[in-house]
Amino acid sequence: MNSALLVVVFIVAITLVAAALFLAGIMSPRSFNPQKGEPYECGIPTHGESWMQFKVGYYLFAILFLMFDVEAVFLFPWAVIVRDLGVAGLMNVLFFLLILILGLAYAWKKGALEWK
Repeated sequence: MNSALLVVVFIVAITLVAAALFLAGIMSPRSFNPQKGEPYECGIPTHGESWMQFKVGYYLFAILFLMFDVEAVFLFPWAVIVRDLGVAGLMNVLFFLLILILGLAYAWKKGALEWK
């Protein structure tokens, strides 16, 4: 029974995606202009090398954001069942938050949060 349901779900999903692509192809406006195929650079033609190196601070800031964002997502399931976990669950999440705070303090001390 479950495998038959899975096959039906896949068939319905593929059909809906195909129908959406078909309708988008029919209903979308068509305007053929040669400028649409050119790369867009804010309206200004580039001179020289287009590739430029970014500061490592941008990447470091993005990685720190993702790290703390993903770790914050782990708090939501805990918040749903916090009453069932009792004191042990509270101690576990406090330890988790302590590790987060220590990581933030370390990044702050190393200057990773300074925008230069």
